[in-house]
Amino acid sequence: MAARMSFLGPSGTFTEQALRTFPDAQEWETIPAASISDALDMVGETTEAAVVPMENSVEGAVGATMDYLLKHPSLMIVGEALLEVAFGLYGKPGLAQADIATVSTHPHAYAQCRGWLSTHVPQARYVAAASTADAARAVRDGEFDAAVCAAIAGANYGLTALAPSIADNPGAVTRFVRVAKAGRPPEPTGDDVTSLALTLPHDQSGSLQIALTQFSVRGVNLSRIESRPVKQQLGVYWFFLDCSGHIADAPVAEAFAGLRRVASEVRFFGSYPRAARSPLNGPENTAQVNLEHQAAIDWVAELRSGNF
Repeated sequence: MAARMSFLGPSGTFTEQALRTFPDAQEWETIPAASISDALDMVGETTEAAVVPMENSVEGAVGATMDYLLKHPSLMIVGEALLEVAFGLYGKPGLAQADIATVSTHPHAYAQCRGWLSTHVPQARYVAAASTADAARAVRDGEFDAAVCAAIAGANYGLTALAPSIADNPGAVTRFVRVAKAGRPPEPTGDDVTSLALTLPHDQSGSLQIALTQFSVRGVNLSRIESRPVKQQLGVYWFFLDCSGHIADAPVAEAFAGLRRVASEVRFFGSYPRAARSPLNGPENTAQVNLEHQAAIDWVAELRSGNF
């Protein structure tokens, strides 16, 4: 029997498209879920893994995913995929833009098309949907007049393109993560990402700088840092970080050891292969970082032995 993977559905979402880009996607039975939390709830119960959105190049982090990972340390990120997202305005055949009273889509999609919508359909009232594809389904079922969604979702639900490209920032990219039960991370590839979150002492001056220094002094590049409130006390935050490298790499492992000493709490979300980036970005030179780190360790050993 094929292994199962849940995803933010229904059929036609950008999440489903991202899922299809994983090399082993053809080996999986895919199961749509009504929400991000529903998709992640299935992991370990009815599915072996889930694919959910993590961040967008325009709107930033997807809070529902980050909050869920914080609350469920039994899960781990084991892969990622990048997908360029394109939005169109879809409705039933024959509908004119001037006749649109309601537009539905996911909040992140709405935020990326708000300018276009306010200019071209200012009379339309926005209604949030669980996903862009669910908005298309709702339009098909007569709940709303139009949906902001992908072309595949519009086609799946028999809608026509009222405006095929409406993004305020064309070329936006969304990052999706593949989440499984926590365990041994995937083997290092030489071009990996490690994700984590930490909290810091509330009354210690310079605590964030001290934490970030654990990476910089070891030559480990940070590719993302975002904060979210702990939701229990004003002014106290979780800091979410992505760094280049794998927990099996000595520089990353030592950075974690340093964080354990200076942070109030550290959560490890996983080390996993980096998705292909733009050729302008290229892969992180993890091998060079590891070589430089080992050279420094060897130098210290020489000092200790007197062979210098």
